Amino acid sequence: MTVTETAATTGTGLQPLLHDAVALLRAPTQAWSAADGDMGEAAIHGLYHSDTRVLDRLELRVGDARPEPIGSVLDGASSARFSAVVRGVGEPTADPRVRVDRVRSVVAGRLEERIRVSSSLEHPLQLPVTLLLGVDFSAFPLVKAGQRDPRAAPAAHVDGAAATWRRDAVSLRVQAEGGALRTQGSEVAVTWNVHVPAGGRVELVWSAAADDAAAVVAAAQPADWSALPTPLDEPRLARWQAQALADLDALRMTRAGESDTFLAAGAPWFFTLFGRDSIWAARMLLPLDVPLAMSTLRTLAGLQGAKTDASTAEAPGKIMHELRPTDFSLPGEGVQLPPLYFGTVDATPLWISLLHDAWSAGAPEDEVRALMPALRRALAWMRDDGAREDGFLAYHDAGGTGLANQGWKDSGDSIQWRDGRLADGPIALSEVQGYAYEAAIHGAELLERLGDAVASEAAGWREWADALRERFRARFWLEDADGRYPAIALDAHGAPVDAVASNMGHLLGSGILSPDEAAAIARRLVSPALNSGFGLRTLAEGSAGFWPLGYHTGSVWTHDTAIAITGLLREGFRDEARLLAAGLVEAAEKFDYRMPELHSGDARADVAAPAPYPAACRPQAWSAAAVVPVIAAYR
Repeated sequence: MTVTETAATTGTGLQPLLHDAVALLRAPTQAWSAADGDMGEAAIHGLYHSDTRVLDRLELRVGDARPEPIGSVLDGASSARFSAVVRGVGEPTADPRVRVDRVRSVVAGRLEERIRVSSSLEHPLQLPVTLLLGVDFSAFPLVKAGQRDPRAAPAAHVDGAAATWRRDAVSLRVQAEGGALRTQGSEVAVTWNVHVPAGGRVELVWSAAADDAAAVVAAAQPADWSALPTPLDEPRLARWQAQALADLDALRMTRAGESDTFLAAGAPWFFTLFGRDSIWAARMLLPLDVPLAMSTLRTLAGLQGAKTDASTAEAPGKIMHELRPTDFSLPGEGVQLPPLYFGTVDATPLWISLLHDAWSAGAPEDEVRALMPALRRALAWMRDDGAREDGFLAYHDAGGTGLANQGWKDSGDSIQWRDGRLADGPIALSEVQGYAYEAAIHGAELLERLGDAVASEAAGWREWADALRERFRARFWLEDADGRYPAIALDAHGAPVDAVASNMGHLLGSGILSPDEAAAIARRLVSPALNSGFGLRTLAEGSAGFWPLGYHTGSVWTHDTAIAITGLLREGFRDEARLLAAGLVEAAEKFDYRMPELHSGDARADVAAPAPYPAACRPQAWSAAAVVPVIAAYR
C-alpha cells in the first residue's frame, strides 16, 4: 500500500509548474528553487533525494531584510551562484553596499551552500543571518499531484549545530557550522550572529544530507567524456554541448548495489531507470560513449520479463518501462503503476537495435555475446506476445490502472484522428513497426555473427521483417492534398488513424521504407504544418486537436526532432536534416542551452522564441543527448 493510499493529502491538486525554477542535480539528489535561491513559493521547490522531498522551504534573511536578487548563474548541472543585495542595513541610501552571494552545490545525497556576506561600508556590521528551513518528507507521487503529506514531520534529534530527522528508510541531517539551530515541528531556524569588517566579508556554511536505505537507484561514477568537435559555422553548438554533457553526467545512475551505469530519464519526475528513455539517450550518445550503451543494455536485460502478468504488463522477453521503490500512484488520474512496470510497446525492439548499434560502434564482442540469450528472448516477444492478430506490434492496458498509451507519446489524448476523435485500442503505432523491422533485421545479423545461429534462425527473422514491411506498406499509407504519408497508427479495428504527426520521422532509416516513401516523409517533415522552425510539432497544424502547448498534440519534443534528423541523414536528406537541426539550435539558445523535455509548437514566423511548456522536465536525458545528432547534421 502506498503513501497516497494511507495518508490524507493537502495541496492544490495541480501538477507543479517547472519552467521558471532553477534545478541543480546529481543523481539521485536534486534541488529546485526560485531564481534568488530561496525555496517555498512554488510547489516544485525543495530538496529531493531518491523518491522523497525532504525539505520544502529555504529562506535567507540578513538582519531583518530579505536579500533582493540581482542575478543567478548556473555552473554546469550541479552548482549555481545566487547574488543579491541588502539595502537599509548600515546605509540609508539606495546605493547597495552590502552584497550576499550564495554558492550552492549538489552531490549525491548532499546539498551544501556557502553564504558570503560582503560589505563596502567604512564601518563594521554586526547583524544576524538567519536561514529558515521546512522539513517535509512528502513522497514523489504526492508532490507531482500538487499535494503533500499532511503528517507532522518526524521528531528532530538536535546535537549542537546539527539536527537529524528520520521517517521509515529516509533520513535527513542539517548541519550549520558556527550557527545556532532551533527546531519547532517541521520548522528549522539556523542563526549566525556575524561580524562583517569594514570593507570585508564573512563566509557561512551549511549543508543538508539525505539518505534512503530503500532506494532502488544510486549514484554512478562521473563520466569521462571528450566533447565532439562542433562546426565553426554554428558556435552555439559548443555551448549547448557543454551544458548537455554536464546535465547527462548528473543523470548517471546505477541500480542500488550494482555498478552498471545508465541515464535517468529526467528531473524531477523521471529520476530513475526508464527503458525507452535510457535506450534512446544511450543510442544518441554512442559517438561519445559505447560502454554506457552496453551497461544500459545489461541493466535492462537484468530486468527482462520472465512471466505473463497483466497487472505489471510483464511478458517473457519484454523490456521494462520504469523502476520505482514503491507503487507510483497519481491521485485523481486512476493510474497506479507497480514498482517494476513493463507498460511499453517500443522498449524491446529499441533494446535490440541499441545492441546492434553498440556492436557496430565497437563494443567488445564478448560483452555482446553475453547478451545473446536476452536478444533471443526479446525477438521472441515481438513475434509471440507483442504482436496482435494482424501481425503488427500493438499495446493495450490489460490491467486497467496502467498507461493508456504505451509508445513514447504516452498521454491519454496523443493518438487521435485528424478530426480530434481519440483512437480506440489496442493500437498499433506506425513508428513501432519501423522499430520492429529494424530490430528483426539487426537481430538476424547479430545471431549470424555472434549467436552461433543456424542459418534458418536468421533467415526466419528476415522473412518475418519482410512480411511486416509488406503489411505496413499495404495498411498504413494514406494520401491527402499534400501527398502520401503514413498514418500515426492503426486502431483496434485496423483502420489507419489519419492524423499527420511527427511519428513518421522515426520510420526514416529503419529500413521499412522504400526510397520514394522516405522522400515523401522528408517533404512532409519540413512542411510548415509540422516544422515550427524550432523543431518538429508532435501533431500537424490544421488538425482539430492541434494546440501549440498540447503535451503530445502540437508541442515540440527535442528528442523527437533529433530522431527524425538521424533518419533523414541515414536516408540522404542532408538539407532537410540541417533545416530541422537549425530550428533546435535556435530553441536551445532561447532556453540558455538546457533543453527542456518539450516546448511550444508556436511558429518561428510568428514568435521570436518558443514558449516554455510550463510543466516540462529539465534536464531530460534524451533532450540533452539530442545535441549529438544535431552536430552530425552540421557536418
